[in-house]
Amino acid sequence: MRALVTGAAGFIGSTLVDRLLADGHQVVGIDNMSAGSADNLQEALAANETRKHRFTLVNLDIQAPELVDVFAGANPDIIFHLAAHVDLSASVADPNFDARNNVLGTINVCEASRLAGVRRIVYAASGSSRYVPTDESHSVAPVSPHAAAKLAGEFYLGAYAGLYGLAPICLALANVYGPRQNLHGEAGMVIAFGSAVISGRPVTIYGEATAVHEFVYVDDAVDAFVRAAEAPMQITGTYRIRSGRPATVAQVLQMISSVHDHPGSLNVASACTNDVQSIAMDATHAYETLGWQPGVGLMDGIHRTMQWLRTVVDPAPTFLPVSWDSRAIQETCRAS
Repeated sequence: MRALVTGAAGFIGSTLVDRLLADGHQVVGIDNMSAGSADNLQEALAANETRKHRFTLVNLDIQAPELVDVFAGANPDIIFHLAAHVDLSASVADPNFDARNNVLGTINVCEASRLAGVRRIVYAASGSSRYVPTDESHSVAPVSPHAAAKLAGEFYLGAYAGLYGLAPICLALANVYGPRQNLHGEAGMVIAFGSAVISGRPVTIYGEATAVHEFVYVDDAVDAFVRAAEAPMQITGTYRIRSGRPATVAQVLQMISSVHDHPGSLNVASACTNDVQSIAMDATHAYETLGWQPGVGLMDGIHRTMQWLRTVVDPAPTFLPVSWDSRAIQETCRAS
């Protein structure tokens, strides 16, 4: 199979690239390196030492007109569309920038796919919703400009499916965590808490410590992308990808502290009114249709993530605190 991955140098994208190469596929990766890192692709680039052109990296923004030529030249069988602007706070501060990346960029991917004759696009969608639990019978209600833009991407994929016969599968991901996740900016809960515990920093939560969240380890998320790519072409739609074992904010910190054998310090700040205090997603559709099952439990995933974090986080104590807000945007909280 010839695969093309947008956002190939990112956290999930690079892990997907490694999985595809391990499975014997040929991969073209596209990334503008605004958030991704070439270090994430060292294993992928090394694959060319055993067989030339197993992996090709193209430094390009998905909004660029040249994307059409790249798709045509790669002649892929499948498109994995993971490139996105993911900073929730920045999406509030500059929703136009977020929309250009996540809406116009996705339209450009749809057009390039159409012109290249590629039907299957597997899209990294947003799992954000006000409904608890979330299942396929509920429509997603976006709670930030970022979530709105990602949902618009789903709608455009659906429109192209109706007009041109594209066969998109959208994967609404729970909180994905694991090695290679960005330590800065909009880091996930496990990464933010884990790095704080290692370096001895206190953690401040904007919201409730009892808020429930869903998680999925990065290897399990990647497996969902692969299974979506292998699904019969008549299978389309949105599938929710989550572990099925939700945990509270306090429980996550407790598990991280137990792995590190050092208690983490948790402070709870006042909740923002836009915060989603519980995130739970029903993934039955993915189990039944794609044959996907999570294989890594939260405790096991945290252990693997902490092993990686110890190699990249300075363990020296510091007094700089860590703040983390699951869905509420801190700028919104300050303005209210």
